[in-house]
Parts: sequence; C-alpha cells; structure tokens
Amino acid sequence: MFKWIFGLLAFFIIVLFFHYTLPSRDIVQIVGTDIKRTDLKKDSTKLNRDVRLINAKRYNGDVIVYRNEDTGWGWPPYFKFDSSNLAAEAQALAREEEKWVAVEHYGWRIKVFSMFPNTLNIEVVDGPDTKLFPWFNIIILTVLTLVFLFIARSILAFKKHILDPFIKDIGVRVEGAGEDITYARKKIKNRIKGLLGRD
Repeated sequence: MFKWIFGLLAFFIIVLFFHYTLPSRDIVQIVGTDIKRTDLKKDSTKLNRDVRLINAKRYNGDVIVYRNEDTGWGWPPYFKFDSSNLAAEAQALAREEEKWVAVEHYGWRIKVFSMFPNTLNIEVVDGPDTKLFPWFNIIILTVLTLVFLFIARSILAFKKHILDPFIKDIGVRVEGAGEDITYARKKIKNRIKGLLGRD
C-alpha cells in the first residue's frame, strides 16, 4: 500500500513539474503591455524589481496576463535574452486589434501569489481557430522516456548479471562458513568429553 501511495505521489509531482516547465501556446490578441514594480526581501534588505507584463484577451473574452522576463542561463533552460525586443513586439501588436498571435509560455497563473506565466515567444497566426501541434513537448518527452527506459534497463541488467550473482556467492560462502563452524564446535565438544572421560 505504501509503495502505491509513494508511486502515485512521485508520478503526480513529475506531472506537475513537466506541466510547469514545458512550454504551451495560447491563441490570443494582445491588448497592451505594462510594467509592475515588485518588492523582494533578501537578507533583511528590501529590493525593487520591475517586471514587464503582456496583457492579452482570448477569443471568448477572458483576459490573461503574461510576464516577460529573461531566463538567461538559469532554469528552465530556454536561454531567453530578448525580453526587451519581445516587449517592443508586443507593444506593436497591441495597436493592431485584429491580429491574433500564439503566445508561447511556461509556468502558471496563480492570482493569490501574483504568479504569471513567462512569455517565451510571440508568433502571428491566421486566426483564433489556428491549431498548433506541440512538437517540442513531444520530442522532449520522447527523449526523456527513452533515457529513462535505458537507465532502468541498465539497472536491471546490472542487478541480474552482477549484483544477484555476487549476493548469491556471499550467501553460499556464509552458509559454508556456518557449516564449518558447527562441525568445529562438535569436534571441540567431543575432544573435551574425551579428556574428561565422558562418553
């Protein structure tokens, strides 16, 4: 039972990790851009940071806000260094009301924590009904699955051909040593009995 609970918990964590990290795309209209001042605390020191935001609207009228920050060399490894150019592109698209774009992003929108998905790329599309196939996600997940299967197979092969024979050999030696010890004890007891004149 514990193994099943642990396995389901690990699977759930992995799914959440990939859902947050892997990019997804929304078909929206950009309606404006903004800059939000955020306060950070580090070592009892209050720091200010400006975060670029991209405001957008879905086909059904729902609004969504993206942040526009460089990922640099950090995680996730998208190596984004063009947030300024992306902000200028978003400002230009905001002036064209009929333009529909695919906003590629990662992360979640959680209002309670003022969390916004981070924009990676903006691409003009034909309309709100445009269908985009997630090639990047499929390739990444396929590669990671193959790597996982290779590692799992290597571990099983190591266990079968090296670890199990080694453990079996140790067991045989311990069992043999146990028999030798039992024989030696009996021989010592018989010798003592002989010296004491007991049968």
